[in-house]
Amino acid sequence: MDIEIITPDENLFKGETDKVIIPAASGLMGILKDHAPLITVLKSGDIVVSSAKGEQTFTVKGGVVEVLNNKIIVLAE
Repeated sequence: MDIEIITPDENLFKGETDKVIIPAASGLMGILKDHAPLITVLKSGDIVVSSAKGEQTFTVKGGVVEVLNNKIIVLAE
């Protein structure tokens, strides 16, 4: 899967991932390959991006996530 994490100030991350954990408004949510299309609101917390290189964590204050065709776009604060 491809993921892009964007804030108003900068592009935090762009690359390949195996698994992503996001702080969705209803609780932590895991996203794996071939996930159903989704748009959800983020609450404050950590986005964890897992890949063959290991895990990276990005702290966000809120935002929106779109998942479509194995591409994840995070518009974060």
